[in-house]
Amino acid sequence: MSDTAVADTRRLNSKPQDLTDAYGPPSNFLEIDIFNPQTVGVGRARFTTYEVRMRTNLPIFKLKESCVRRRYSDFEWLKNELERDSKIVVPPLPGKALKRQLPFRGDEGIFEESFIEERRQGLEQFINKIAGHPLAQNERCLHMFLQEEAIDRNYVPGKVTRMMSKRRQEAVVTRKADFPLGNVLGSRFQTSIFSFNLHFMSTYLCQVFHETLIRGYVRVSPHSRRVDNLVGNTNCEQIITMS
Repeated sequence: MSDTAVADTRRLNSKPQDLTDAYGPPSNFLEIDIFNPQTVGVGRARFTTYEVRMRTNLPIFKLKESCVRRRYSDFEWLKNELERDSKIVVPPLPGKALKRQLPFRGDEGIFEESFIEERRQGLEQFINKIAGHPLAQNERCLHMFLQEEAIDRNYVPGKVTRMMSKRRQEAVVTRKADFPLGNVLGSRFQTSIFSFNLHFMSTYLCQVFHETLIRGYVRVSPHSRRVDNLVGNTNCEQIITMS
């Protein structure tokens, strides 16, 4: 084997990991836990809610820590919204367990502790897969589901703009502080340049027309109201027609 082949397959030297890197907070993280299920209501109005807690440092999310309560139908709403508006493959939800909802059962059906725990684990896997997808993180429905107390079913679907990081905000402020005159006089300076260009162009066109008039390339129509000397006249108000 040649030396070139050995060099190509050689592993890159990585920086040794110290205690700060090993036990410090990760650069980007997103943690979503579903816990503390509670069953409320009586009879047909009985349902179970779950506490959804999120912790992250991603700039796309407005709140870095949030905790809301959601029921199974809220997860169904989120799944339907993502399937309609986003371009990602939405993972399935845990089943509805229709057999457990039949009347005259000898157990609690969907309100048994073992079934609630099984559904909690499935919902936690579902929401972590969804929230970890970069395209899903731009959807307003996901932000509403994770960070708003109540879900507005009549909301306007759309994308969430990525928030500017703190370091980038400091860079923009520093740039503005370094060029204060550019912020104050920028618009006036641009207007002055535009006016100067218009004046220069009108003067140039009048001089060109004057030269062509003298050489006989252009003839003044006898029906024009007046023809003045074009030398130094930058307004060009004369009525002129090509012969």
